[in-house]
Amino acid sequence: MKRRHKTKVIAAAQRKRDELAEQRNKFTRRSLLVGAGQLGLFGVLGWRLHQLQVIEAPKYALLAEENRIDIQLIPPVRGAIYDRFGEVLADNVESLRVVVVPGLIKNMGETLDQLGHLIEITPEARKRAIRLAKRQSSHIPIVVAEKLTWQQFAKINVLAPGLPGIKTDIASQRSYRHGAALAHVVGYVGAANEDEAEDHPVMRMPGFRIGKSGVEKGFDEPLRGRAGNLKLEVNARGQAIRKLHTVSASRGQELVTTVDHEIQTFALQRISGERRAAVVALDAQTGDILALASTPTYDPNTLVDGITSKEWRDLTKAKDDPLTCKATRGQYPPGSTFKMVTSLAGLEAGAITPKSRILCRGGFSYANHYWRCWRRGGHGSVNLHYGIKQSCDTFHYEVSRRIGIEKISAMGRKLGLGRTYDCGLPLQKAGVMPTPQWKLATLGVKWYGGETISCAIGQGYVLTTPLQLAVMTARIASGLQIEPRIVRPGPGEPDEPAADVEISKENLTHIRNAMFAVVNEGGGTGGRSRLPIPGVQMAGKTGTSQVSKQTVGRGSFGVKWALRDHGLFVAYAPADNPRYAVAVIVEHGGSGSASAAPVARDVMIELINRDPLVKPVFMPRAVSAEAERDRRAPSEG
Repeated sequence: MKRRHKTKVIAAAQRKRDELAEQRNKFTRRSLLVGAGQLGLFGVLGWRLHQLQVIEAPKYALLAEENRIDIQLIPPVRGAIYDRFGEVLADNVESLRVVVVPGLIKNMGETLDQLGHLIEITPEARKRAIRLAKRQSSHIPIVVAEKLTWQQFAKINVLAPGLPGIKTDIASQRSYRHGAALAHVVGYVGAANEDEAEDHPVMRMPGFRIGKSGVEKGFDEPLRGRAGNLKLEVNARGQAIRKLHTVSASRGQELVTTVDHEIQTFALQRISGERRAAVVALDAQTGDILALASTPTYDPNTLVDGITSKEWRDLTKAKDDPLTCKATRGQYPPGSTFKMVTSLAGLEAGAITPKSRILCRGGFSYANHYWRCWRRGGHGSVNLHYGIKQSCDTFHYEVSRRIGIEKISAMGRKLGLGRTYDCGLPLQKAGVMPTPQWKLATLGVKWYGGETISCAIGQGYVLTTPLQLAVMTARIASGLQIEPRIVRPGPGEPDEPAADVEISKENLTHIRNAMFAVVNEGGGTGGRSRLPIPGVQMAGKTGTSQVSKQTVGRGSFGVKWALRDHGLFVAYAPADNPRYAVAVIVEHGGSGSASAAPVARDVMIELINRDPLVKPVFMPRAVSAEAERDRRAPSEG
């Protein structure tokens, strides 16, 4: 019994020793695991500290520096625009303004209330500031008020320490010297929209403007210049303590246009009594646009500061659309001014000669349809000279039947129709020089022979702009492939003469003689528009473009304005040595001889009397590096 008991005791003791040993082993393993975990944690922490303090130290030093340093873009001063003789058309004036930086203020509404005690903030400006603060980056300043007085400007600067996020600066604002007279030539500037701004930080700057129309848009990039930057040390409120470094902005390029502002002003005044009209005057040898007038017009100065949504809607929906340049965007059937194209196409194709005669009995029959001539009794036996001089429709109907629409359209394109010109005038319309292929692709139906008859006299599908008609006239007058241009070549840039137009010189002479007869021979449709200048004669062509059938047989008498015919006239002078080409359109003006021809005559008289080509053209002076450095940088406020 004693032995058995002893054995049990020994066994129990052994189990206890085993349990203690197992517990010690478990504790040791746990200790090792905890120790390893702690060692790993401290290792990671040490590695991270090393990374932050040693490896990435330059990065965080830069971030810390950026909290102290404010880098501001300096907008470039936009280049000035001149007329051909150095008259300023567009330049810049200083504008004192105040801006807010949303990222430096707690509550936009309260900040604007504080600022409102110092200067007047319009409800529109307040709403705009709050809206922009929610939409754009908090670091981009928002213009609250412009054109401050010096007293207002100084008061805000004095109180600036107590107005966090409020800054003042001196901005460059566009100014148009001749306002409405040059609006459709020079255009205007406005704030960049989202698509235009893209990733260009300078375009997002408060008050920065880009070209929206005219030369301002066509030459926006060279006019814009290059931005500079200003490095400032700032305090916690974002207020400048001192200037650290400045990189000056580069002023935009100065442009000299081909326009004579006096001729432009005269042309616009001459058509100001019409509801909708346009005049284009070109140098017939170089293509320089001397005048490009469109009525009604608008004052671009009203758009520089930005206008309210309601004001913009009122302007875009205004009667007769003043924002649209009729000279480059108005598309009109050219009427009888197109007959030179048809006649030249017939001559070049050999379908007619100057001696060919076509009988006009007052109309023309084709495919069971009868096309009337404007003279109901007919013109009798008509040749090329008489056909253009008396503007006989029947003559040109027959010519078109012989050659077809493709040859007519090809001649139109050779004379500059049916296209736009890469001359720096944006948003041009191309018009239409129709062909069977064009109609099939555009309307999905085939061409009919009767449509060729209508196109022969500038009706049907044919559409042109006044600028195109002026180019057509200049090409006929000079025999050169004139391309219009609105900006003169800069210093050192070649001014290469235009090549000859690919049309027989003999055939061009026949057309010129007929255009001379239109104005200067008895019975010509433009006889009332002869020039009263001794020794100077003008060649031209009248045109009346039908708008509705209500004018057939009665003209525009008693017909509503919107249904009346368009009046057109194209001309060049002097007839024996062409220097100027003019095209006029008077929308719903009735006959071209009554409405458009007198305008062209008066503009031509002004061109010849002023004779701008004998005056030396203006060349802008180069901007020196010293002048660039001396330009004033924006105030730090």
